[in-house]
Amino acid sequence: ILLLIRNPKDVATSFYHFSNSMSPLPSYETWDDFFVAFMSKKMPWGCYFEYLSKWNKYADDENVMTITYEELKENPVLGVKNIAAFFGISLTEKELQTVVERSSFQSMKKNSQKTHGTFGNILFRKGGVSDWKNLFNEDHNEKMDKAFEEHVGGTKLGTKLKYEVYCKA
Repeated sequence: ILLLIRNPKDVATSFYHFSNSMSPLPSYETWDDFFVAFMSKKMPWGCYFEYLSKWNKYADDENVMTITYEELKENPVLGVKNIAAFFGISLTEKELQTVVERSSFQSMKKNSQKTHGTFGNILFRKGGVSDWKNLFNEDHNEKMDKAFEEHVGGTKLGTKLKYEVYCKA
């Protein structure tokens, strides 16, 4: 199992834009309205922190590889090499470069009409990291950090996310 996790602040930011673009999902007039719903576990898929907590019990399983979105953005070649090694797939240098190129956000966004139809425009927005800084104020940031610490702060997944998000930022 490949478990891809992401900074909860960017998860919230992405889902805010996503839910406001998808008519079946609740939309929010303001970021503050969304943030309250996100932090009070009123999301259609549930609470991201509880999701991480549930996966944390499998983090040491030899059949689970955890990687962060931030790691893949920072060094996609290393990320693909590690994923291939985990699954026991050997790649030539050319195959590695092809996988890296085709799995880049830019490439997937460019091809999203072919791969996802009209849904592609909604699914592939920016693909960056730290977009949360455009929406979060100091209060949002403190509340999210506190919830993170309460739910996953000392866990393996929490430590991995914290290192990728805070130590490398």
